[in-house]
Amino acid sequence: MPKSLHLTAFMRPVSLHTGAWRYPGAYPDANFNFRHLASFAQALERAKFDAFFMADHLAVLNMPVDALKRSHTVTSFEPFTLLSALAAVTDRIGLAATASTTFDEPYHVARRFASLDHISGGRAAWNIVTTSNPDAARNFGLSDHVEHGERYRRAREFFDVVTGLWDSFADDAFIRDPQSGIFFDPERLHVLDHKGPAFSVRGPLNIARPVQGWPVIVQAGQSEPGKQLAAETAEVVFAAPRELGTAKALYADIKGRMPALGRNPAHLKILPAAMIVVGDSVEEARAKRARLDSLVHYDSAIASLSIALGHDASGFDPDGPLPAIPDTNASKSGRAEVLRLAEQEKLTVRQLAQRYGGYAGLAFVGTPASIADAMETWLQEEAADGFTCVFPYLPQGLDDVTERLVPELQRRGLFRTDYEGATLREHLGLPRPSNRFFG
Repeated sequence: MPKSLHLTAFMRPVSLHTGAWRYPGAYPDANFNFRHLASFAQALERAKFDAFFMADHLAVLNMPVDALKRSHTVTSFEPFTLLSALAAVTDRIGLAATASTTFDEPYHVARRFASLDHISGGRAAWNIVTTSNPDAARNFGLSDHVEHGERYRRAREFFDVVTGLWDSFADDAFIRDPQSGIFFDPERLHVLDHKGPAFSVRGPLNIARPVQGWPVIVQAGQSEPGKQLAAETAEVVFAAPRELGTAKALYADIKGRMPALGRNPAHLKILPAAMIVVGDSVEEARAKRARLDSLVHYDSAIASLSIALGHDASGFDPDGPLPAIPDTNASKSGRAEVLRLAEQEKLTVRQLAQRYGGYAGLAFVGTPASIADAMETWLQEEAADGFTCVFPYLPQGLDDVTERLVPELQRRGLFRTDYEGATLREHLGLPRPSNRFFG
């Protein structure tokens, strides 16, 4: 079978670009307007996207107010509430949400995702995050953030508990026989009784086993513990190297760890996040990107750079090089990427901030044909199995992808023309996990 792409849509915030809400014709309230969000999900479903993916943020006061007042992400829907509502106005597209292993409890997460999977008919996915933002800690009774390595150790145990809870009931446990009066078979119920370094959870979960067995597991980390967690647990990875060579190395690294762990590398889809800007010509697309970047104010830009570095950059000389940055407890891979970019392109602090204040990740900027060429190269050279699409502004940026790029990919046989299954696992070509407690 020839290779084909998988496409998901990164939709919280609706655009990662800070200037998106200011772009001419964009919906300024797109991030917090259910009518708009429903229309976006339906457009993505018409284009046969695999999933609508919501990240989540657990802090607002994570940058100076002068920068924060320019952000379109200060108000966003809680993911499960929104995705449950979107499940009612869509039929096939997957619904992925972030839930933190640092500031939540396994029983809560297991219940929410099991519920969403049943409500949606098997379309849920869990993005496992360890929450690197130290400001989030202050919203959960902590004055200091949890240490980086400890966050990942907790995440690994958290995953084991959640998946164990999803397996509480056998698939055939619920008899529901009015004549005998037996609703479920107690022999088909397992009490988890987990006791570990971080968690003590008796179980069982009070929800039937999810439609998909387990909702699809998503992970992002590019750090060493993040890559190991992905190899052990993930079924989708959306880490976003900016260059083909780096992406190929990451692809080979994560998938190369899987056989020794007893996992099939084909059962992990690597879908790097990529902003897509479509034009009638490459020059027009670049002009759109330049106009978008010009809408980012320096106050916001330097705050975004500070978050990426895990260090306050507001006092740096804007027109000088990036000074030496001490190590922090924030995201290791994100900080390393900033330092690499600054050194590689010899950027000033101002130039680096403008990049991070807008969107600093992988971007495909061009015509439908040139973008399809690039995506096909990444697919064939095993740098990606598809992409997590980031839209430059809404709605037009999304429409450009669904109405112009997707037909070009379909014409080349690189993307489906219709869904072949009903669940997200079926869209992604992933097996349904067996129940670890029942044959």
